[in-house]
Amino acid sequence: MLRRRADFLAANSGSRAPAPGFVLLVRPRGDDDPVIRLGITVTKKIGNAVVRNRMKRRFRALAREILPQAGIAGADHVLIGRAGGVERDFADLRAELLKALKRVAR
Repeated sequence: MLRRRADFLAANSGSRAPAPGFVLLVRPRGDDDPVIRLGITVTKKIGNAVVRNRMKRRFRALAREILPQAGIAGADHVLIGRAGGVERDFADLRAELLKALKRVAR
C-alpha cells in the first residue's frame, strides 16, 4: 500500500486512465522490485466518511482480485474515486479496471 504523500504525487506523473467510477494512475518505479503497490484516495466531495470508506473497501476488493494477474509489475497503481463509483455495479467496476489496465499497459 502507498501511504506517503510523495508516492501519490509521484504516481500523478505516470499514465492516467479515466473510467466512469474512478481514475487509474500507474507509474513504473524503476527500482527492479516486481512488487505491485496500490494507493487509494477518495475525496470529501464524494460523500461522508461512510460513503468514502465503502468506496475504498470496494477498490481494495477489486485490487485484490485483479492486480496480481493484470497489474503492471514494479509499478505504483493509484485508484482515485469518482462521484458515481460507489453506486456502480461491482462487475462494471471490474470490467472498467481491466480496460483501464490494458489502456495503461500500451
